[in-house]
Formats: sequence, structure tokens, C-alpha cells
Amino acid sequence: MSNVKGDAVTANQQGLDKEAGGGMRVLHGSYAKVVAILAILLSIFSIYSNGLSNIQEIYRNLIFLGFILVLTFLLYPARSSSKSGRFTLADYLFVALAILGVGYLIINYTTIHVDRGSQPILIDYIFGAITIIVLFEAARRAVGLFIPILCGISVIYALFGTIFPWIFGHAGFSLERLLYRLYMTTEGVLGLTLSTASTFIVMFILFGAFLSASGATQLFNDLALAIAGRKRGGPAQVAVISSALTGSLSGSAVANVATTGAFTIPLMKSIGLKPKFAGAVEAAASTGGMIMPPIMGAAAFIMAGFLGVSYTTVILAAIIPSFLYYIALIFAIDIEAKKQGLKGISKENIPNVLQVLKERGVLIVPIIVVIGTLLIGKTALFAGFAGIGSVIVASWLTKDKSNRITIKKMIEAFIDGGKGTIQVGIACAAIGIIICVVTMTGIGSTLAFNIVDLTGGQLWLILIVVMLTCIVLSMGLPSTALYIVVAVTAAPALVEAGVQPIAAHFFVFWFGALSNITPPVALASYTAAGIAGANAMKTSWEALRLSLAGFIIPFMIAYNPILLLQSPDGGSVEILSVILVLITSTLGVYALAVSMGNYLNTYLHVIERILLFFGALMLIKPGIITDVSGLALCALVFSIHLIRTRKETSKGVEVNM
Repeated sequence: MSNVKGDAVTANQQGLDKEAGGGMRVLHGSYAKVVAILAILLSIFSIYSNGLSNIQEIYRNLIFLGFILVLTFLLYPARSSSKSGRFTLADYLFVALAILGVGYLIINYTTIHVDRGSQPILIDYIFGAITIIVLFEAARRAVGLFIPILCGISVIYALFGTIFPWIFGHAGFSLERLLYRLYMTTEGVLGLTLSTASTFIVMFILFGAFLSASGATQLFNDLALAIAGRKRGGPAQVAVISSALTGSLSGSAVANVATTGAFTIPLMKSIGLKPKFAGAVEAAASTGGMIMPPIMGAAAFIMAGFLGVSYTTVILAAIIPSFLYYIALIFAIDIEAKKQGLKGISKENIPNVLQVLKERGVLIVPIIVVIGTLLIGKTALFAGFAGIGSVIVASWLTKDKSNRITIKKMIEAFIDGGKGTIQVGIACAAIGIIICVVTMTGIGSTLAFNIVDLTGGQLWLILIVVMLTCIVLSMGLPSTALYIVVAVTAAPALVEAGVQPIAAHFFVFWFGALSNITPPVALASYTAAGIAGANAMKTSWEALRLSLAGFIIPFMIAYNPILLLQSPDGGSVEILSVILVLITSTLGVYALAVSMGNYLNTYLHVIERILLFFGALMLIKPGIITDVSGLALCALVFSIHLIRTRKETSKGVEVNM
């Protein structure tokens, strides 16, 4: 499995690099060893601090921040075009400043808050300013320009509130007060988002690294082939399944495309699917991984923290929406394959599912362990530790010796896990600046109130405004960063409008994720188009068409959160209601797929497409009246269509069945 693991890690990093707008250095010799040692130390420290010690949160966050800052300046060059395989003078300078800024607070935190009664002096502010500047540069290198620009605007807004017009104006804060909040308290850089990164996120990144080292990636691909390979349009169905399985762990639509797309896109093209369609399928499927439980690209951990609910509540809420998203994709693919008269992969090229499970099926156990420990009420940290331990044990129970987690593979997993933490960690630290400013100025509540006021309290209009805001704000951001941005800026408007908090946060995160396939900045679609050799913009529009159900489901969630297993009145949810919603919604997304694909037994008439589209919407929206009306309308259209096609067939008109 070493080759598969290496390919996955390389592709995953390439995908992350495309999101960041740059790329990691290719280091050799002593340079590579230094980075490897630091990455290993970061991984070991994360395991130690989260499971074997009672280190205070502030010191854990500071040490974690120090590691990721140093690794950022050693791994990411100042210019994305730089091909240098060695560190520069600027890198050494920023490493030194990062160590000074973090080290100073580690040494003096107690002095500032106990001995001096939270009364900073000049030297505290100087080191605070140094650390913030260093963080800006680290974010620019690792995550791209967008996050530093947002942070810079936030700082300017906090300092010069009096110059802003209308609802945006405020009294302003002094530089000293802002530096104190950002650097010396747990309300800024060292706040909730960095705490989440230094605990849950890093542990599940390590879990993913160990899972990859064990050969689970190849297992996912083989199982997907065995399950769906022979079906009509089989390779496209394989893309959906494998992307769903791997995407939840990676949390990056672009990285998911790079990882699974290198395998699935050529496979789709080999059975006759057009390049733009093959790329669109992979982009849409990979984007869905960001909303796929149990990990949801680590955003689930931060969402649980923002909402003050258990992690289990979040992943349970994601089950039905993610199922509907993926079943809609499968329906759309099947309709396209039927339209083109495509077949599946020949039997001799399909792995035997029993043989696959016999050889490496035990590698599914770690996923079951993680989900099981969460469902019985254990913490996410416990689940992460249990997952890592079960991966090591399971790897030694496989017949293939190459899958076993040896000391060498464990070190490689530590290195991959440490490196994989950098971007999300830096993003979480930098976005702490935005959260701090939003809290200090109250701009989140102000915007929420005024959006509701300006739209006349019309929920449908508020949802459209928030949807567009989320898509624009999230373009080009990794999943964790995009969720935090939209959660602090857009979600309050929905809560103010009366949407349940968990439904509001799912709504904004969902549309943030869909920015990956929404033109003009559809990074997942562009990456898939590059692999498929297709036109990037055409691939983006095709992915958008395939994912249309994904744009409708969040609206239904906002109106009726039963899709999230939440009762509209806050009470308990009846299981029969959930089953009914699941059945009618599934029928709705099928009708939607037929309408958008313009095909059932033959091409649809315009009136059939229109009626089917509205029938689908009514079925997707929970409610007895809408369900009955939608079912009747869809049944009528299907009946008319079948009667029409039979008449055409009897008259000798060719109908592609």
C-alpha cells in the first residue's frame, strides 16, 4: 500500500496547494530532515497534550501555534513561483520572530495576568504586534491572500470604527486594547478556533494519515469498483462512492479531486463519458465530502463548539442531507448513462467484493470504531485516539504485509499528519482575529438585524442574500476556514430571522462548500477539468447542474429542520416522520434528476420538465400537503411520459431505452 498511500498524500497536498495558491517546497537532505523532525514532534506533542497530560489550554495552543508557524516558514516559500529547495534569509527571520513571539507569551503569560493583574506593559504590546505580523505572513504563504486581507480589514475596522458610515460605524478601539485581546487572551488568536485545531482537528488529521498508511484508500477504491463498477455508468458511480468515503476525512474538495480523480476520471472517460461530464462528476462528488459525516473536513468540530452542542449531534444532523446530496448525484449519473446508452465495466476488470473484504476488509473497522465511540457518547478526542489505535491493530490483521503499520510507516504518518495540520491550523489562528473583532464591535449582530430589517423579515429573501454572501466569502478557502468565516458573518442573520441555530450553521456551511463548484471561482471544478482535459468553465456549469439538489436542500433545512433530525418546535423527533421525510425527499431528488437530465425513457417535453421540477421541489420540502401534491404531480408526469413513449414506440419512433 505504500505506493497508494504515497500517491494519495502527494495528490492531497497538491490539492491543498492549489487552494492556497502556492505550494510546498520540495526539500532534500538536511532541509527535509529538519522539517520531518518538526512535523514528528508536532504530532507527538499533539498526542501527548491531548491524551497524556493536563497541560493548560493556553500553553497547548501556544506551543501548537509555534510549531505550525515555524513549519509554515520552512515549507512554504515567500513567493509561490519560487522553486528553491532550501530556506532563505527571510524564512530564518520569520522563524526567529515566531519563536520569540510565542516563546515570550509562554514565559510571561502568568506574569501578565497574575503578577500584573492583566495590565500589559510596552514590551508585551511589542511582542504582540510581532506575533500578529508573523501570523499574517504565515497565512499569506499557507492559505493565500484572502484570509490575510479579511484579517487586515478586520484590524482596520476595529481601530478606525468612527470613519465607517451607516450601520458599520462604531467608537473604535485603541491599538493597545486590540493587541491585548488578540495576543494575550483566549478571545483572539489563541481562542476557540485554534483550540479546536490543536485538539480535535489535529487528532483526526493524524487518524487520516494512519488510515492512509494502512491501505484504506485502496480499499475504498476497490470496494467502490466492486459495488458499482458493473452498473450503467459504473465508473461515475465509483467516483461518487470513493469521493464520499475519502472526502469526509480530507475536508478539501480540491484535494479530494486530486486524490480520487486521478483514478476515477480516466475510468469514466474510458466508457464513453464526455470529459466535461467526467470532471463534473468528480468535482461534485468531492465537494460533497465536505458535508459528509463523520468528519466533514473537521468543520464538524468547530460547528459543535460554536453551537455548544455535542459532536455527535452535528454528525447525526448531517446524515440525511449528505445522503440526499449523493443519491441525487447517483440518479443524475444513471440518467446520463441511460441517455448515452453506456454500459458498466466488464466483469473481469471488477474486483471481487468478497475477496477485497477478505484481504483488507478489516481496515473498515477503524471507521466503525470512530463512529461507534461517538454514538455511545464518548468525546471526539477519545474517538480520535481509539481510531488511531484501531488502525494500527487492524493493519496487522490484514493478509497483505505491506499494509501493516510498522515503525517506519508510523513515522511517515506522523510526518504527513504534522504537515497536514499546517494549513488548517494557520487558518484557524488567523481567523481568530476576525472572530475577535466581530465580538468586540458587535458587527455580526448589527448585520444580522439589518439584513432582517432590509428584507422585511421575508425568510426566502434572507436565505437568498445569505446564500450569495456565503458563496462569495468562501471562494478559494479550505473547509474549516470557509465555515468559520460564514459562521461569524452570515449565520447570525438566519438565527435573527428565526431559523434554528443548527439549521442556520448547516445552511451557511453548505453554501460555503458549494462555492467549490460555483463559477466563476470553482476550484474543485477547475482541478477536475485539468485532469479530464476539459474546458474549465463548461465543467463548472456541468457540476452545478449535477449538484442542483445540493442548492435546494439547505433551503428546505432552514424551513423545516427535520432533515437534520431536529424538531421545528425544539422537541423530540418522531422516527416515522423522519422515515417519511427520507422517502419523499429521495423521490423528490430522483424527479429533480430526471427533470434536469431531460430524460426518462426518452427526452422530456418542456412542460413535462417544468411540472416535474416543481413536483420535485414539493417532495423535497417536508410537509404532508407538499408531499401529497408533489407525489401526485410527479406520478401524473411519469404516467403521461410513459404513455407517450409507448405510443411513439408502437408507431416506429426510435426510443432509446
